[in-house]
Amino acid sequence: MTAGVAEESGAGSADQLSTAPADDNGAPAFGVISWLRWFWRQLTSMRIALILLFLLALASVPGSLLPQRGTDPAKVDQYKSNNETFGPVAEALGLFNVYSSIWFSAIYLLLFISLIGCILPRSWQFIGQLRARPPAAPRRLQRLPAYATWRTDAEPEQVREAARVLLKQQHYRVHTHDEAVACEKGYLREAGNLVFHVALIVMLVAFATGQLWRSEGGKLVVEGDGFSNTRTQYDDFKSGTLFDPDSLPPFGFTLNEFEGTYERTGPQKGTPRTFEARVSYWEGADGAPRRTTITVNNPLEVSGSKVYLLGHGYAPIVTVRDGKGDIAFQGPVPFLPKDSNVTSAGVIKVPSYRDRNGKESDLGFQGLFVPTFAGTGSGSMFSQFPALDYPVMALTAYRGDLGLDSGLPQSVYQLNSKNMKQFTNPDGGKFRQMIRPGETLTLPDGAGSLTFDGIKEWATFQVSSKPGNGTVLVGAVAALLGLSASLFIQRRRIWVRATPDTDGSTVVELGGLGRNEWPRLPEELAGLATALRPQAPPRPMPPQDTNHPADADTAEGARA
Repeated sequence: MTAGVAEESGAGSADQLSTAPADDNGAPAFGVISWLRWFWRQLTSMRIALILLFLLALASVPGSLLPQRGTDPAKVDQYKSNNETFGPVAEALGLFNVYSSIWFSAIYLLLFISLIGCILPRSWQFIGQLRARPPAAPRRLQRLPAYATWRTDAEPEQVREAARVLLKQQHYRVHTHDEAVACEKGYLREAGNLVFHVALIVMLVAFATGQLWRSEGGKLVVEGDGFSNTRTQYDDFKSGTLFDPDSLPPFGFTLNEFEGTYERTGPQKGTPRTFEARVSYWEGADGAPRRTTITVNNPLEVSGSKVYLLGHGYAPIVTVRDGKGDIAFQGPVPFLPKDSNVTSAGVIKVPSYRDRNGKESDLGFQGLFVPTFAGTGSGSMFSQFPALDYPVMALTAYRGDLGLDSGLPQSVYQLNSKNMKQFTNPDGGKFRQMIRPGETLTLPDGAGSLTFDGIKEWATFQVSSKPGNGTVLVGAVAALLGLSASLFIQRRRIWVRATPDTDGSTVVELGGLGRNEWPRLPEELAGLATALRPQAPPRPMPPQDTNHPADADTAEGARA
């Protein structure tokens, strides 16, 4: 009967195997499902997850070393012009758009899927472990890494009950088997491991959310001017793929005053000490204005956005009069710094200008401003201190066509002198003059004048909104806590067995086993044994007769 059943079973197995496709050697071949299962097992393994995490960190390196087109396209173009060989290769590989490239997104998504594939089965296993009871005691506890034993006159049931109460007080999971109490501790180790991996997923999702729905823009504001959070108010604006420009929160602010202080003496003379932008801001269309101060490390938080202070400079206030004496332009003109002492360059553009004969043309000035004049070197002025100790402005004037009506965009900080002619002195030299606040520059041929009325300061602000920043912070803290738990919490099992002996005493045995090698396990077991002994006191050792060497040898062997 047994042989017949075996033959039938074997035949059935052969029939089942014969239905699977086989290769030339007769071995079952992999089908599409088998290959998919193999790929899924490889992708969700911890080894592949670590490799993908390393690749993600490695792929972020070009984004830190090379200029990115989404952040500063001008620097990208300059880098390509300076590196004619490597620039096109980097462009083709997407190194100037690292975080939006296909290969970076592929690593990102694979890591996301790998982490989910790692967490789900381990979560089910962890839930099953939480519901399971500690296993029964091994037959020979003395083979465990930590072991203790003694004899007592207490009853086995009394010892086991005392051990159960003691272990519960020390937060062990306890279950009583026939002659032993089994307990387990350290489940938070696996919980911390799961929390760490879940936190990584949360951070990845938050990072993706922040990149898709982010918005970031810059604005230069002169003292006395304001800013409203609308798309047209920004000097430059970048946003994520799914960001809606109509969803910009309504708020604004006015730069009342900017103040910067610098080190006056010593080897660090000229080093910035404080930058403070005193502003009045409001929320909503009818929000009441409130005053605050924005510093470099203290942004303004308003309507879910953060307003950062990035830089500052000077804006000379000028009044330009035409040949008839009428005001053609008046107001502050921001100059951009060129060095740490705020030597600045700027452009003054005056369209539709009339000379003394009534002929219309455009007027342009190329200027250089220094807050503390230190003389000229190599044909150009330079500043020796960033504060307004001795401000001077040098101007070169042009007239002609500024190209404002060409339809092509141009920077307000650059002068297109292609269709313009520079003014000249009566002796034929190029016209260029230095003036101080309160002084007036008179153009040749009665073409008009420019008065240097004063100086205002300006500040640049970055308005940033990233919806996932708070979630990233929570995920980072959770990841650190989970990693700490998985590193410092040890999972271990302890058994307490109490069995009656033939002489009427009770043999108490304690054995401990750690999930990993933990040097403190014997110490913990010794502490439990010491705490249990008042309820199960050891029996006194029988007296030894020193006059009989043979008996002494026997007693010594028993203790061993």
